Amino acid sequence: MQSRVDASPWWDRGRYLDRKPFLRARSAVTRAARDWFAAADFAEVETAILQLSPGNETHLHAPRTELLGPDGERRTRFLRTSPEFACKKLLAAGEERIFEFARVFRDRERGRLHLPEFTMLEWYRAGESYEAVIADCVALIALAARTTGVGGFAFRERRCDPQAEHEMLTVAAAFERFAGIDLLATIVDGAGDRDALARAAAGKVRIADDDNWSDIFSKVLVEHIEPRLGEGRLTVLCDYPAPEAALARTRTDDARVAERFEVYACGVELANGFGELTDAAEQRARFNAAMDEKQRRYGERYPLDEDFLAAVGQMPEASGVALGFDRLVMLAAGATRIDQVVWTPPAGEAS
Repeated sequence: MQSRVDASPWWDRGRYLDRKPFLRARSAVTRAARDWFAAADFAEVETAILQLSPGNETHLHAPRTELLGPDGERRTRFLRTSPEFACKKLLAAGEERIFEFARVFRDRERGRLHLPEFTMLEWYRAGESYEAVIADCVALIALAARTTGVGGFAFRERRCDPQAEHEMLTVAAAFERFAGIDLLATIVDGAGDRDALARAAAGKVRIADDDNWSDIFSKVLVEHIEPRLGEGRLTVLCDYPAPEAALARTRTDDARVAERFEVYACGVELANGFGELTDAAEQRARFNAAMDEKQRRYGERYPLDEDFLAAVGQMPEASGVALGFDRLVMLAAGATRIDQVVWTPPAGEAS
């Protein structure tokens, strides 16, 4: 039976007082991060939430709305899943170091680590390698822990010291270590060989007849790899396979992998970053393939942002990363759920 306290609104004074230490930690970490970016000569930007396209990844889903123009015409717009498109347009316009505390929105997401509306801390460095933003991530995560005084992170019986030297681990090495799979052997000419990966993963994950290479990859990653990352120290999972490059460029020395990384603490993914792709034709091809797959799976597709694709071709070499700020605060504040560290929970939910 639900208690009277649990049934009360989130703004009930007693319930709010329980969350207040987490919210004060959030304010402190926000201030510390802004000071860190200012010291590193970044400009804080604020980009538009309403977009022509919310992003073109197969499994990302965005709320949509209609704008009514003064002429009475209705125009479909989407709430962004990331500020990435707008930020890269700013890079094309000449900005060199930018960051944003961005409110972003995603359908089909709710849980201990997911909210339909959340804060993404995203930043970019023009003319710098993705090793630079990896270093940024590690520094900011350690800064959050120092700011709250938590010392180490603890979540789901896992512990991580963000001050310790971080671990660099390639995706291929992780698959070999934790799942006994030679992942790169299943990539041919930059594409995933579905049958080869299915054979390698047989008995390790449940494989459906209509699973493609990326589906099987994701199942192994979620079930065997991610829970083992960020134990004792931060793990930077790097050199993602080319079929999972998203908006990252492939490595010049090995076309089977891309300049993409993710950062983990206590099995929790905190950040996802790229050495940015600046080939507009390649980006268009990836988006079209992803939208074809979205159409097959979900019966919908999002339009391409032609303005963004034009900007990709004008961008300088750059690196960028998106960090889940609510998740970072959750770990740094010692909270157990992401909704404990947001000022107000999603509308209509008794969080």
